Formats: sequence, C-alpha cells, structure tokens
Amino acid sequence: MGLTYSSVVDAGLADVFAWHARPGAIVRLTPPWQPVRVVREAGSLRDGRAVLGLPGGLRWVAAHQPDRYDPPNAFADSLASLPLSAVLPWRHTHQFSPVGERATLVTDVVDTPLPARALRSMFAYRHRQLDADLAALARARAICPGPLAIAVTGSGGLIGTALTALLTTSGHRVIRLVRRLPRHAGERYWRPEDPGPDLLKGVDAVIHLAGASIGGRFTPDRKAEIRDSRILPTRRLAELAAATAASPGAASPGAASLRAFVTASAIGIYGPDRDEEILTEASPRGEGFLADVVAGWEDAAGPAAAAGIRTVQVRTGLVQTPRGGMLRLLGPLFEAGLGGRLGSGKQWLSWIGLDDLLDVYLRAVLDPGLSGPVNAVAPEPVRNIDYTRTLAGVLRRPAVLPVPGLGPRLLLGAEGARELAQASQYVQPERLTAAGHQFRQPHLEGALRHMFGREDP
Repeated sequence: MGLTYSSVVDAGLADVFAWHARPGAIVRLTPPWQPVRVVREAGSLRDGRAVLGLPGGLRWVAAHQPDRYDPPNAFADSLASLPLSAVLPWRHTHQFSPVGERATLVTDVVDTPLPARALRSMFAYRHRQLDADLAALARARAICPGPLAIAVTGSGGLIGTALTALLTTSGHRVIRLVRRLPRHAGERYWRPEDPGPDLLKGVDAVIHLAGASIGGRFTPDRKAEIRDSRILPTRRLAELAAATAASPGAASPGAASLRAFVTASAIGIYGPDRDEEILTEASPRGEGFLADVVAGWEDAAGPAAAAGIRTVQVRTGLVQTPRGGMLRLLGPLFEAGLGGRLGSGKQWLSWIGLDDLLDVYLRAVLDPGLSGPVNAVAPEPVRNIDYTRTLAGVLRRPAVLPVPGLGPRLLLGAEGARELAQASQYVQPERLTAAGHQFRQPHLEGALRHMFGREDP
C-alpha cells in the first residue's frame, strides 16, 4: 500500500526546494480533474498547515512536521483533520537529492492504506507540473532575472487564481486589486470606475484580467454587463497607470515607472465567421458583438501606451482546463459517453491549455520585446470534429452523439450560438512564434492527457 514516486527535474536542489516553499506551490500542484480546492496555504514547510476543501464540506488539513523538516533535502506533512484522519492514515514525505549540479531527484513517499494505483496519476501530474513550471521559471529569468511587484485584477477567477500562483512561485510579489475590503497586506481596494490615486504605487507591472463572463444568452442587459465590465474599468486603470508613470516618483523624467500594462483580450476580435482564413495579429478585425467589445477593450489601454508604458493585449483562445470553461461542461458529458461533434464539426477551434496561457501572461509582463496584441493560442488549431474525437479518445469513451445546431441556439439564443458555440476561427500565435516562445503543450492530445491525468497510450 501507499506509493513511492520519483523523477528527475532540470533544476538545482536549492531552486527546487525554494519553489516548494513559496506561496502558490500547492495551487500549482493540485490536479485540475480532482474536486479539490485550496482553502488556505501553509505559511511554512516546517510547521505550517494547508487546508484543502473536498466535496461534501470536508476539509483535508495537511500539518507539516517540524521533526521531518530538513531543508533543502526534505519536508513532510500528515493528515490532521477529523473525520478523515480517523479512517485514512496519511503521511507524505517530500525528498530531494542533487543529480549533478543542475538537476534534482524528486521523490514523494506516501504512507497510506490506499493502493498505489489510486495515487499514481496524481503524483505523475505533480511531477510533470513541477518540471514544466521550473523550466518556465528558468526561461523567464533569462528574460528578466529580478523579481517584480505585479498588480493583478481578477485574481480570484479561474485564470487569476492559477496565474497568481505561477507568479508567486516564480518569486514575484503579487498585489491583488480587489473590489472588497482588503483582508491582508497583499491586497488593495480597487474601484473599477474610480481607482484611488495610490492604487499602483510601487507597482512594476499590471495584469488586468477582470471582466464579466461572456457565457449565456446575449440579452441586452447581458451584453451591457459584458461591455461595461471591460471598457471603462480598463480605461480608468490605464489612465491611472499613465498618471502614476508621470508622477514625481517615476524612475526618471519622461520615463515610465511601470514596466508593463498587460490586459486580457480575446480572439473574438476576429469575428465568428472567418472560415479557412489564417488569422494573425495583423489580420483585420471582424464583425459582431464580441468583435466590437474586444476592439473597444483593447483601445481602452491607449492612455497607458501614450504615456510610454509597454502595453500588451493577450488575445485568448478557448482555454482548456477541467476546472472551467468548455471542458468543465464537456468533460462530464464525454465521461458519460454522451459527447459528439457540434453541427457539421468543420468549424475551427483555436485553443490553448491553461498553463500555456499563464506562460504567455508571464512573458507579456517580462519581455520588453513584446507589445501590442498577442494571440494566446496553441500553434495547432483543430476542427470541432477532431477536437471531440481527441477528447473522447483521451477519456476512452465513444463520441457518437452529434449535437444539432438547434441545441446551442436554444441554450444561447441565435446571436450567442453564432458568436460562441458555432464560431470558426483559425488563429495563429505569430508574434509568440517570432519571439521563439516555447509552448508546454502544443498538441491537443498531450494537453488533454496532462490535465485529465491520463497516461499516454
């Protein structure tokens, strides 16, 4: 019973241990297919306690053990919450040993009555994730060696939660801009329509993610919410960034103290009906509600650019993760054998794995050579029919129940179905490719296998 799982990662012993000790590590290592959320991180690997939320209101409290704390070689935790600890003994020892000067053997030893087969996919995922995050950190340090103070809006959302964890495990300081009273020193109160004059004081870069979800029917009220949550708040934040750069505290006269102003955007700017056209950042915008919204959203960053701040608009494709978006809906359907192509299945899907999207944001903040719109999509779009076949194959289920075009129209309305479910966009990440950007998961099958914890065939 229990499990011992080892792998070698391409990073030095001190760097590997330091990564585990930083805020965000447990978030980065939690498998996305599991119904688990991080309620509280441990303040210390020596004697801190991490709290995970489980289905049914249960809590998993991982209590770190001072007598097993041996930096940079080992730390350990054990399950300390009732009623689980009474029926499930669990002790997890994390071991690290050098392999030459630039690699580390990472070993997880789990003492528990659970069989190894029940744990293997989770720890295989953790080791892949650790290795990929450390590689991303090394690439980022080659661009910008020092840590930054990065203000983030939307930090509690799907992308924001994962991104802030990647930033903090990379050694950066995250300042969360929140629309409620701050709860700790890492938060600042943000009024989207009227941000305070000191909101960005001491900030090196801004990542602006906040905006209402585009899911659901495009009713007049819903469309107003989508538009109003993006354009005016972005403009006000860009104006504040410009004012902050021009303040007496700026690094030098005429120079911006903020290094970067990075905003979320979307490939919706290209419009839903581009057929076989290859779309790059140089392509003209399309037509439709989302194209209008995204164009206004990107233009709203203008005051920051005019002040000399490097601005980047991350035009995001269909984000892939079981925790949200389309996979949160499709995953259970395909697991039940109820999946299939949508309509003809010929429409192009320009997708990106969540972790690759996070790497794009990190690069957008750090890389002085990147500015303007950047297509955050994997280099290989797929047709809907190939997407469904690949997802079904990864989950080992059939995909024989096609969804007629009427289905999305009933759910989303005619406009929503056309712009969301039935959109066809063949988008290429031309600027990232030109910059030599490295994708973790450039192929759909590999990305899906990783995020669902399915072994290669």
